[in-house]
Amino acid sequence: MDSERARRWYESRTFHHSEFPAERLAAERTRSVSACVPARNEERTIGPIVADLVSLREAGAIDEVMVIDAGSHDSTPEIAADAGASVHVESELLPEQGEVLGKGDAMWRALSVLDSDVIVFLDADSEGFGPHFATGLIGPLVCGDTGVEFVKAFYRRPLKVGEVSLPEGGGRVTELMARPLLNLFYPELAGFRQPLAGELAATRDLLLRLPFATGYAVEIAMLIDAWREVGLDALAQVDIEMRQNRHQPLAELTPMAYAVLRAVCTRLEREGRLNELEESELLLPRETLEERGVPLTERPPLASIRTA
Repeated sequence: MDSERARRWYESRTFHHSEFPAERLAAERTRSVSACVPARNEERTIGPIVADLVSLREAGAIDEVMVIDAGSHDSTPEIAADAGASVHVESELLPEQGEVLGKGDAMWRALSVLDSDVIVFLDADSEGFGPHFATGLIGPLVCGDTGVEFVKAFYRRPLKVGEVSLPEGGGRVTELMARPLLNLFYPELAGFRQPLAGELAATRDLLLRLPFATGYAVEIAMLIDAWREVGLDALAQVDIEMRQNRHQPLAELTPMAYAVLRAVCTRLEREGRLNELEESELLLPRETLEERGVPLTERPPLASIRTA
């Protein structure tokens, strides 16, 4: 039954970015839209990304372009500001919450200064970025009466090693960890082509009601939590064709995979499907048996803090 639901969802909630050109968004949308780009030391790519998003703002497809800078040591914030984005330093947002704990925490804090009806989050390290990254994700939320509240991107991910680029092979943690976990424990979500995609859009109302995992766990945790909150039919995915970014060495993927595993196990524990989960360090056999901390910290729904 779960697999049949996943098939029906896949057929009805999978879109292509070409269905949502900027002109359509500008003409049809009745909701305000903000584009938010968390960034750290991305001076090589942030300029073209912001320029494309500013072009959408000028075309009336979106209302705001914001960069959340994670204390970059290069010219990322200056380049973003010069290209037309408003720039906030993540540590200055909700400072009473203490140290910023990675990308998911930065996204959570960004909600304190993003007040549009719809928010699209985009990664800052994408090569070959185009306006369709944003318009494709926004489209199902603002065009037509679809009932969609949460959208993730999917794409082909070439594997780039040095100057050599293979047509496939990126997304190794997705294929070897995230996808098997979803199939086994959350088969309704098995139709998501890129469950760990950092490119997503959602209504602000939904985002305010979700906890935000920090570190590598944020994407899969948010997918499961959004499904639990609004149901499968309120979720969608959009093909943005191809995304090229930096790839981690194979040995560095273990902490990423471990964070994904712990995020899923934590949710299974909450659902009563797993016995109590113990806190533990990740042990990596290198020259010695190295301990690597992969903490699973979650920020509570922002709405719960603002109303406390």
